[in-house]
Amino acid sequence: MASLSQKFTMKTAVFMLLLAVFTCGLAQVEDADEPEELQVETLVKPETCSILSRMGDTLQIHYTGKLMDGKVIDSSLSRDPLVVELGKRTVIAGLEQSLVGVCEGQKIKATIPSHLAYGKKGYPPTIPGNAALEFEVEVISLSQQTQWQKMVNDVFPLVCLALVPTLLGLVGLYLYKKASAQKPSKKKAKDKKSKKK
Repeated sequence: MASLSQKFTMKTAVFMLLLAVFTCGLAQVEDADEPEELQVETLVKPETCSILSRMGDTLQIHYTGKLMDGKVIDSSLSRDPLVVELGKRTVIAGLEQSLVGVCEGQKIKATIPSHLAYGKKGYPPTIPGNAALEFEVEVISLSQQTQWQKMVNDVFPLVCLALVPTLLGLVGLYLYKKASAQKPSKKKAKDKKSKKK
């Protein structure tokens, strides 16, 4: 009876191992179509392209986002153009990265891997988890960052970071002095009142 149980267990273990290997192999074949890195293809580039976008610039774009099977998930074509300030993370990381180095009037096609889109969670019910996306984007306008905007975006956060510890230090010093200041005792207060009488 024990040898029968041992044979059955051994056969079951081998079967489960083969099943696991086969399943993993199928999963890898299905994921083979998914891009592992951002791919950007230029569809239309204007004849003159003197100004390229960079972080901090503001773009107005029209886009159509699709799953890799071609199902449209979102489009701005029936709305006003989307305003994107590069570096502010107002759009998914892959789309923002694909918009660096483009010029006004350019059309691109960005194939975005899931880790630069919505990741493992996806955006239910429209976008499943681990879904790669494809965006066709037309840059309607490009406004470069002014020196003032650059200073505000680059220097202001650093100034704020420096002010927080300074303010906390001043509050701590105030509280320390207040706590360590000698308070008049009740006896001295009574003595002063009796002297006034």
